[in-house]
Amino acid sequence: MKFSGGAPFDGAAVMANMKRFRKGGGGSAKTLAALRRVTVEDPTHVTLILSAPDPALLFQLSDAAGLMADPAEFAGSSLTTTPAGTGPYELDKTRTAVGNKYVYPRKTGYWGAKLPFETLAISAFDNETAVVNGLKTGQIDTAVLQDTNQQAAIASGIRLKKTDYTFDFQGLLLFDRAGALTPALAKPQVRQAINYDLDRETMLDKLRRGRGELTSQIYGPGTKAYDKALDTYYDHDPAKARKLLAEAGYAKGFTLRLPRAAALVSDALASSIATDLKAVGITVRWDLLDGNSALRKIYRERAYSATVMNNGQNPVDWTATQDLVAPGVFNLFGSTDATVRKLLQRIQTGTATQAARAARALNRHLVEQAWFAPFYRMRYELVTGPDVKARTQSGMAVPSLYDYTPTHA
Repeated sequence: MKFSGGAPFDGAAVMANMKRFRKGGGGSAKTLAALRRVTVEDPTHVTLILSAPDPALLFQLSDAAGLMADPAEFAGSSLTTTPAGTGPYELDKTRTAVGNKYVYPRKTGYWGAKLPFETLAISAFDNETAVVNGLKTGQIDTAVLQDTNQQAAIASGIRLKKTDYTFDFQGLLLFDRAGALTPALAKPQVRQAINYDLDRETMLDKLRRGRGELTSQIYGPGTKAYDKALDTYYDHDPAKARKLLAEAGYAKGFTLRLPRAAALVSDALASSIATDLKAVGITVRWDLLDGNSALRKIYRERAYSATVMNNGQNPVDWTATQDLVAPGVFNLFGSTDATVRKLLQRIQTGTATQAARAARALNRHLVEQAWFAPFYRMRYELVTGPDVKARTQSGMAVPSLYDYTPTHA
C-alpha cells in the first residue's frame, strides 16, 4: 500500500497522522483526546495507548480521525489543493474546476480491490434546482436532496429511484446556558419556555411539507439513549411558556439575537421562529450573515447565545454525546452540571448495560433541562438514475463511495 506520491503507507505514517490530527486544534481533534501514545510495532501494526476508555474510538477511526495523508506533505500547503492519500482514485487537476467540479480517474496500480467506476465526477451546486434539473436530464447520476420543494419536483421522475431516510435534526442549539451573553438563558424555565412555545407541528407541516418526524431530543432512533416518549415531551403550549417566563423573572420577555445564514435558515423558517417566540414576549433579532462569517462568528468568536443548526444524529451514543454534550464545537461555553458529569463518566467507562442506562438518563436530563430546542428530524431523499444503484448508510448524510454500484455491474 502506497500514497499517491509513491511513499509507503506504514505504521510510522499512521502515528504521524494521528499525532498531527490530535494536536491540530480542529473541531474534531477532541475525538482523539483519550489517545495518549501511538507505538509502532512494525510496518503493519501500531498500538494505541489510551488515557481513558473511548467507546467511540472505532467509529472515529472510520471517520475524520482515521483519514491518512502522506506525512511528507505535512510541512507545506500542497494538501489544500493536491490530495496525497491511498485511495482508489486520484484527482485529475486538468479536468477539475475548484468549487465547481472535481474529476477523479481510477488510480493505476491501486493496492486494493478495483472499484466499478472508471471515473468519478463530483459536481458542486449552490442550489438544488440545478441538481434536480441535472437528475431529470441524466447529466447527474445520483444526489441527495434536502429541500422538500425539490423533493416534490423530482417525484414525477419515473426513471429515477427515490429512497427516503432521516439523518439529522434541525433545531436551536442553546449554547449560553450560563447566561454569559443572554442572562435569561441561564434559567431552565426560560429554555423550557422556548421549547413549549415553538409550534413544531405547524413548522413541519408548512416548512417541510410534513416530511420529517417531530422531536424534542437530540439523540436519534439508532442510539441506546433514544426514548420515543421524549419526541413529544414539549407540546405547543404558549400559556405554559408565559407562566415559565414569569416564574424566571422574564414576564415581559427579552431579546434574543440569532445568526442567520440564508442557506440554512430560510425566510419562512426565520419568520416562523420569530413569530412563535414573539407571542410570549421573546423578540428575535436576526443577524443576516454569509456562510463563512456565520461560522466564524458563531464558533470562533462565540458571538451568539444560540443558533439554528442541522445536526447529524450519530448512531454511536458516545460519539453523539461527544459532539453535542461534551465541551467543544457544539457546547461552545462548556456547559455542564453534576448530573451531566456523572452520566458522562458512566457512558464512557461503564459496561454496555450501564452505559445504555446512563445514556437514556442523560437524554431525559437534557430534555428536561432544555439544553436544546429541536424541531424535527429532517427527511432526506437519495435519488439515483437508471444506471446507478445506491444504499443509505447509518450515521452518514451522504452514502460512502462504496455504497454506489453500476446497475448492470
